[in-house]
Amino acid sequence: MRVLSGIQPTGNLHLGNYLGAIRNWVRMQDEMTGDAQCFFFLADMHSITVHEGREQRIRNVRDMAAALVAAGIDPDRSVLFNQARVPAHAELAWLLNGTARIGWLNRMTQFKDKVGKDREGASIGLFVYPVLQAADILLYNATHVPVGEDQKQHLELARDIAAKFNSDFGVELFTLPDPIIPKESARIMSFRDGSAKMSKSDPSDMSRINLTDDDDAIMNKVKKAKTDPEPLPETAAGLVGRPEAHNLIGIYATLSGTTPDAVCAEFAGKGFGAFKPALGEVLVDTLRPIRQRFLELRTDDAALDAILDKGAAKAAAAAEPTLRAAYDAMGLMR
Repeated sequence: MRVLSGIQPTGNLHLGNYLGAIRNWVRMQDEMTGDAQCFFFLADMHSITVHEGREQRIRNVRDMAAALVAAGIDPDRSVLFNQARVPAHAELAWLLNGTARIGWLNRMTQFKDKVGKDREGASIGLFVYPVLQAADILLYNATHVPVGEDQKQHLELARDIAAKFNSDFGVELFTLPDPIIPKESARIMSFRDGSAKMSKSDPSDMSRINLTDDDDAIMNKVKKAKTDPEPLPETAAGLVGRPEAHNLIGIYATLSGTTPDAVCAEFAGKGFGAFKPALGEVLVDTLRPIRQRFLELRTDDAALDAILDKGAAKAAAAAEPTLRAAYDAMGLMR
């Protein structure tokens, strides 16, 4: 079993990043036994579809590495690296561009969502983004890929590309990866709008819990989080039509390892004046050790680069046989 997942290195890491992806990565790492491996990478080559200054991109990669290690990713047990340190990702993506079809990419809903009406002004990199994602996966013959609802289509594309390549060139080179649906798929919403995802791009810092927020800032943001005047219901079914309440109850349940129904039962009939302090305490207790470790790690660029170099060396060694076989199958002399 080989699990692979990537995350774009962005500034302002927040609760949504942690509960939506990072915490599940740590769980998968801890569940690996025998020869099973986890490959976790920072998708800095994907990030170039959005313009960003050189120094900011470098900082973002190091900060994401620090966050992953602080949250529990162990570079000695998992392969942790950034794409740019393993050029095989870009090489295989170009080879797979000969297999992928424009019609397939035209059906990618994320591309349509991101470009909106400005299709002509969109980056070509954004259009072929799913091909690089396929290369990320197929390069390591990953057997399993954790996916949320918004990534299922991209994994299906990777399987289509793998199957067509294998058929076109008469090889059994690429493994068709299976999805892993996380046991808890946490979708964390904004503290200012329960219908919008928590995001670093929101102009209001009060909309999110940053991993760098101190205890007082966390408690203050929870206290001022948008809610409604109704008391909490006895079951989660009573949260329908109450997006802000649903979001806060969901966060509490996820962090406490319980269910929204159990949280509702505990606080039934009470208002948010009673619930918010309890939520704030759970958030503080969970994030404090991660924040402290993160702030320590992010000041040591040399140590972070050493971690990424070590991971990249392992990743490159694992990728080389697949890349070499792909060149050979296509009749490209390397």
